[in-house]
Amino acid sequence: MRILVVVATRHGATREIAEQIAATAAASLEETGVAAETEVRDAEHVTSFVGYDAVVLGSAVYFGHWLDSARRLVHERQGELRRVPVWLFSSGPAGEQAHPGEDPVDVSDVLVASGAREHRLFGGRIERAKLRFPERAVVAALRVPDGDNRDWPMIRAWARTIAGELATAPVERQGRR
Repeated sequence: MRILVVVATRHGATREIAEQIAATAAASLEETGVAAETEVRDAEHVTSFVGYDAVVLGSAVYFGHWLDSARRLVHERQGELRRVPVWLFSSGPAGEQAHPGEDPVDVSDVLVASGAREHRLFGGRIERAKLRFPERAVVAALRVPDGDNRDWPMIRAWARTIAGELATAPVERQGRR
C-alpha cells in the first residue's frame, strides 16, 4: 500500500507532524501484515496523486487558513483526490480562540473539494527566532508564548486510526491504477 503524506509548512513544525504520521501509519500497517510504503512531500512539489492508495494532507494554519500551496493543490487535483481515501490535518493556530467552541480553522472548501474522510487540528510550535518580522508582530500582539504545543501521542493515535481503516479497506476501493 502506497500512502502519500503531503505537507505545507513555513518553519518545519508541520512537516515534523507529517513525518510522524507517515512513520506511525507505515509501522501500524506492517503490524497488521499489510506492506506499506509512505512518502512525505511538500505540497508545492506534488503534481499528481495517481499511483497512491491513500493521501494524508496537512498544512500549517495562518490567520485561520491553510497555506496557499496546500489549498491550490487540493483544488487543482480534486478529481484525483476523490478516487482515494483522504485525511486532512492542520497545525496551529496559536493563541486563544476568539470564539471558544468554533472551529478556528476554515477548511470547509478543502474538505468538500478533496472528499476527505476527516480533518484533525493539532497544536503547533512557536519559535520566535524562526519567525519573520510580521509573524513575530502577530505572535506578540496575541501574547502567544514560545513553545511546542504538538500532542505527539494524539498524532500517533490518529495515524494508527488511519492505518486501521486502510488495513480493513477492500483492495478494489483503493486508488491504485
